[in-house]
Amino acid sequence: MTTAVASRWLPFPVTAGNVRLYCLPHAGGSASAFRSWIGRLPGVTVCPLQPPGRETRQRDIPHTAMAALVADLADFVLSSDGAPYAVYGHSLGALVGFELVREITRRGAPLPVHLVVSGCPAPQWLTPDDPIVADMGDAEIVSLLRKLGGTPEVFLNDPRVLRLILPPIRADLTVKNTYGYVAGPPLDVPVTALASTADVRASTESVLAWREQTVRPFRGQVLEGGHFAVLEQEDVTLAHLAAALRPWT
Repeated sequence: MTTAVASRWLPFPVTAGNVRLYCLPHAGGSASAFRSWIGRLPGVTVCPLQPPGRETRQRDIPHTAMAALVADLADFVLSSDGAPYAVYGHSLGALVGFELVREITRRGAPLPVHLVVSGCPAPQWLTPDDPIVADMGDAEIVSLLRKLGGTPEVFLNDPRVLRLILPPIRADLTVKNTYGYVAGPPLDVPVTALASTADVRASTESVLAWREQTVRPFRGQVLEGGHFAVLEQEDVTLAHLAAALRPWT
């Protein structure tokens, strides 16, 4: 891949490893969510991806539609050197990862060796309607973030910070609002799904339903905690990732 393309999507130095793990954040999230994972999975190059519109890509316009987002991501992932790679996504990032694998499948390009998802119902699972972001004021979005947890209260109370984080959050929620699952063949990729016992956005049953989206081996794991348990319990999450990727490390 070109240095310019890589630097946009990969804000942190790329370490050595036998397999790359591309990490996709939750709605409004950034590559920093996974920065502490770098160097903690032997044999794995942890690659936190930076979506446009935040942190190092503050000047870039964030995507508001799933198709354009995954096409952009597929161009980047497939521009690499052809080394084995895996995809991990949390919450909205899980749906993006799923549709990314579908897009790569449609292109007939090399597939990831594993897809890991967390904090997200399987795409075929019927869920209550999400609030329509176009109808929500800033205060309502802040209230939603506070309910989910994972965003420091000091950020939610700082108007200067909110001016920076609300635009990408609105864009990501629009991606989710406008996403419509289209049934298709299950993935030819192993899948691991991580659920949490007290996740208000994704019940354990709905997350474990990801098993229907693959013809390859499926692993389902349950963590104690809420929507961001996978980030709050790094050691547990990294152990599950290590197990999923062990054949390639």
